[in-house]
Amino acid sequence: MLGSRTDLHIFDAGSVNGTRYCNEILLPYVRLFRGAMGLQFLFIDDNAPCHRTVAAEQLLESEDIERMDWPARSPDLNPIEHVWDFRGTRLAARTLPPVTIREL
Repeated sequence: MLGSRTDLHIFDAGSVNGTRYCNEILLPYVRLFRGAMGLQFLFIDDNAPCHRTVAAEQLLESEDIERMDWPARSPDLNPIEHVWDFRGTRLAARTLPPVTIREL
């Protein structure tokens, strides 16, 4: 985004709900990018339950942030799903299950 990256955001303990998503992701990151990009900004998320709360929907609407339609659980559009599939296949092919984190 804009020729750089944001730091990885790690949520503290607990579940990520709509309020946390709004306060820790949408407000500090997405709103700033929207401001920098202007009207050409198109936001993409992956339909996680916290992304689809009333609070998140209202915040995006109030900030005039357009969201791209995203099919639920679409591995073709979500590259991490390809990684999980690859890793699962490799793990399943092992004769002995991994015992340590390093083996995993």
